[in-house]
Amino acid sequence: MNSIVGSIGNAPQLRSDAAPMIDPFGRAVTYLRVSVTDRCDFRCTYCMAEHMTFLPKKDLLTLEELNRLCSAFIAKGVRKIRLTGGEPLVRKNIMFLVRELGKQVQDGALDELTLTTNGSQLARYADELYDCGVRRINVSLDTLDPGKFRTITRWGDFAKVMEGIDAAQKAGLKIKLNAVALKGFNDAEIPDLLRFAHGRGMDLTVIETMPMGEIEEDRTDQYLPLSELRADLERQFTLTDISYQTGGPARYVEVAETGGRLGFITPMTHNFCESCNRVRLTCTGTLYMCLGQNDAADLRTALRATEDDALLHTAIDEAITRKPKGHDFIIDRTHNRPAVARHMSVTGG
Repeated sequence: MNSIVGSIGNAPQLRSDAAPMIDPFGRAVTYLRVSVTDRCDFRCTYCMAEHMTFLPKKDLLTLEELNRLCSAFIAKGVRKIRLTGGEPLVRKNIMFLVRELGKQVQDGALDELTLTTNGSQLARYADELYDCGVRRINVSLDTLDPGKFRTITRWGDFAKVMEGIDAAQKAGLKIKLNAVALKGFNDAEIPDLLRFAHGRGMDLTVIETMPMGEIEEDRTDQYLPLSELRADLERQFTLTDISYQTGGPARYVEVAETGGRLGFITPMTHNFCESCNRVRLTCTGTLYMCLGQNDAADLRTALRATEDDALLHTAIDEAITRKPKGHDFIIDRTHNRPAVARHMSVTGG
């Protein structure tokens, strides 16, 4: 018997054999981030090496298998799913998975289905994403300078991303821009990014660079503590802390001069682990209980062993018992190796 979701009236109910996921520190796991592919059509310098070796396609779960895994997590209490990559929209036939998960939003089993994208494929998919039930997306954008954009992404086309943002807003998708703060590259541009985002009704979140995967750059040269960035911003903006939350790790302020929201994701200077409700699933069926730890669980074996989900639920439960209290990220001159060897694109940004 598949243990998905039963219902009483219109209210989704956990089946008796699909207990909610509570980690050893009493945190309920209600948010699943799914990396549907490790492949990307950009090669952002802080994220990937220029000449990446990607997973063999034979190692990837099918989209049907990813849907079954997501459904198992929904049955066990996940209320929000974010599809990531790599670049999720380069996965062949990805809209099959988006549409299937969108049905769970429509049925009330899932509160929200969201997506993180580099924007390169948005012009093509924006209308269909909205039609499938996606209402909010994150777009990664580190600079408004087309030349610098090409430099940081290596392969990216700034005009194509702008076209994608236009299409997404026209389709009715709410957009939050994500910018990785990089010392000496875009730190002086954050005020312009802020005005651009808020001028178009978009939130902006700035993110500290994280020590994941071998890259050509020295992360100690790139690393910009957001405490410094905030102090710089406060010389020209009035920032007021607010309690707004989207379910992720960002802490938000309201910017008086623009009327918009600015988020800070600070895994290095002030980690966000104490309230972590997230786990990450890769396209090979590996579950990471923490972005910044190497411990992982193989769900693919349980998934393929039987069509019954009982074994899969047991494997998930065992994994959640190993969710750590927090990560071990650190960047300084004595720790210039990545905290974890895998690239962000493997786990999902």
